[in-house]
Amino acid sequence: MEFTIPAMSCGHCANAITKAVKALDPAAQVNVDLASKKVVVQTPRDRQAVAAALAQAGYPVQ
Repeated sequence: MEFTIPAMSCGHCANAITKAVKALDPAAQVNVDLASKKVVVQTPRDRQAVAAALAQAGYPVQ
């Protein structure tokens, strides 16, 4: 699943986003592209749960 995260701008953001997803699913694969502000997550968890975890970490998705 792919998310656009406008608030993401640096390596710290990428780390915080990765930690938020991994807290939800430690086995998740997270690929962050800072230039396009996109995050691709591979997890069996549903999209709403991942989006909620990102929003709670301060990175609401578009």
